[in-house]
Amino acid sequence: MSNETKRDVFEAVLNRLAGYQVFFNGWPRETLDGYKKRYDNALPDDLPVIPKEVGEYIQWGKSYDIQLYMMYVSQLIHRPGFKKLTDDAKSWIISSSNIFARAWLLGVWRVEETGEIVKLEAEK
Repeated sequence: MSNETKRDVFEAVLNRLAGYQVFFNGWPRETLDGYKKRYDNALPDDLPVIPKEVGEYIQWGKSYDIQLYMMYVSQLIHRPGFKKLTDDAKSWIISSSNIFARAWLLGVWRVEETGEIVKLEAEK
């Protein structure tokens, strides 16, 4: 395995194509720049996959600005609208703590049951 990132490979291909001509097989240079912007804005390929109930818990926690470490000890949380987690959800959070933390930090995940992508709104 190399230390090269997917972004490094993408940049190398883009730079190589850009060096040929203003048009590459009929594509204007602006199109390549458009693809670069799309790539910059695209979600990661390896989104965390979490159960729906856990995703709702993350959404709730983020809406009240709960600290991540507190999300692991739901018994200590006393906030309006807090819905007690099922034992299955608690077990999943503990056994999959890295995935849970990644979903929390990214603010985006795939719902295990439906495959839907959930993306939290950025703070304004």
